[in-house]
Amino acid sequence: MSSSPGIKSREHVDMMYISIESAIALASVVGNVLVVLVVCANRALRNTTFCFIVSLAVADIAVGVLVIPLAIIISLGFNTHFYTCLFLSCLLLIITQGSILSLLAIAIDRYLRVKIPTKYSIVVTQGRAYVAVCLCWILSFLSGLVPMVGWNNHDFQGNISSSSEIICEFTAVIRMDYMVYFNFFGWVVVPLTIMITLYAEIFRVIRRQLNKRAEATCDGERYYRKELRLAKSLALVVFLFAVCWLPIHVMNCINFFCPQCHIPKIVMYVGIFMSHVNSALNPMVYAFRIKQFQVTLVQILRRCMLCKATQPTPCPTSMPALTEKADVNL
Repeated sequence: MSSSPGIKSREHVDMMYISIESAIALASVVGNVLVVLVVCANRALRNTTFCFIVSLAVADIAVGVLVIPLAIIISLGFNTHFYTCLFLSCLLLIITQGSILSLLAIAIDRYLRVKIPTKYSIVVTQGRAYVAVCLCWILSFLSGLVPMVGWNNHDFQGNISSSSEIICEFTAVIRMDYMVYFNFFGWVVVPLTIMITLYAEIFRVIRRQLNKRAEATCDGERYYRKELRLAKSLALVVFLFAVCWLPIHVMNCINFFCPQCHIPKIVMYVGIFMSHVNSALNPMVYAFRIKQFQVTLVQILRRCMLCKATQPTPCPTSMPALTEKADVNL
């Protein structure tokens, strides 16, 4: 008996989704592994800012290694116990939340670097940066595990016993009011609003300082170019974050506030992989624009792909000057 056209169409959509997600996962893992390798290889990049960037890279590696495969498995709908499916869904939320909070930590770090440049090294120490990274992941675990302690769809599944199996789907175990009110409004809208506010203030401070320095110093034009590059990077960060994450959450809001509204499966898939593709873009936005990162990356790629010995990374005895150089080129 031949399959119906509707079933073939759904299978085609599923295969397209799996293929795109696999490509995103590969790009995310490769790009972010390179970020970690470059930071480990270049001493000039081992500062507080890159502590947050490495945290973001680790979160994005986990997105490629765990979140995307879990999203694919859950989208296919396999039979499992309710709490097994719920835990897998919570794991997905924890890792993606870690990525969002790492983005917020980087925004705060960049704001402090621009707002209080003379006191930055005193306020943002390496130890405090480690504490901030740990806090990001603790908050990610706490917010992502909330469904495990009761805010889930167990009561809506009927009289299922602990040994009963269900078709594992994200919406079958995770409540939409949690996704909309808690996850979206509380842990996406709020960080996004804070980032927009911080970046707006960063632009204001940069413009003011550029005008002063352009008038007071002979190399004001050179400084302007460097700061303008940083400003464009920050604007790109906010734009990509909003573009990648808002569609899937807007669709969740539509499903929650308008249950009778039908969203095509392919549209949901587009929203899901757009949220995941942000992890593959982060290395290019945060790291690939740094000149010292690019030099070290080329050396690593030449050694791995062309079997050529790398030149030792310049490491002057004056560490403050080296750190300052890395920061200026960001």
